[in-house]
Amino acid sequence: MSTVLIVEDDPQLLQALAINLRARAYEVKTAIDGESALRVAASGPVDLVILDLGLPGMDGVAVIRALRGWNTVPIIVLSARDTQPSKVSALDAGADDFVTKPFGMDELLARSRAALRRSAATTDEPIVRAAHFTVDLSAKRAIRDGHDVRLTPTEWHLLEILVRNPGKLITQRQLLQQVWGPTYVSETNYLRVYMAQLRRKLEPDPSHPQHLITEAGMGYRFEP
Repeated sequence: MSTVLIVEDDPQLLQALAINLRARAYEVKTAIDGESALRVAASGPVDLVILDLGLPGMDGVAVIRALRGWNTVPIIVLSARDTQPSKVSALDAGADDFVTKPFGMDELLARSRAALRRSAATTDEPIVRAAHFTVDLSAKRAIRDGHDVRLTPTEWHLLEILVRNPGKLITQRQLLQQVWGPTYVSETNYLRVYMAQLRRKLEPDPSHPQHLITEAGMGYRFEP
């Protein structure tokens, strides 16, 4: 069963989309604004996002950019903005498809099936091997010395973002926004606590980490 996240601030349209998708055996999650959409996406696996561009507060393009910082989930944009610049902005930000309102439900469902097929055909969830531990992105497992390491969902999300970007500095702001949401971008103490926990579980010498590296005042980096 595929899980679809619908992000739409029109309650009638949100309900109609949810009913039609559930009737076709999709699991449905919903959000009415960008901030809650990012929290839902970070809270568990999502296979497809159907996203309205004209959201209150954080607009749809900003949501796409935030998701693309750590997630390759297919994104279908819904918008009443039937202009080329709107489409280009959404696609450049990382959207996979664009459906103009008003739209036919059959068309949207067909585009959703196509996006899920493409995702299934191209998904490559590698096994990331560091000197002292292994991360299986497909199985969502971390293994050290031949044993599974028990991680909380928050610890896993942090680790996944870092290991998907080996050698790349991920800023504190990016991590806080992607894991906790835009309202937490100044809570750097969250990162210190959770990174310390990850190091205790994965590093041979947590006080001198070899893999989960702090770039002082900037962010964190994964080195295999």
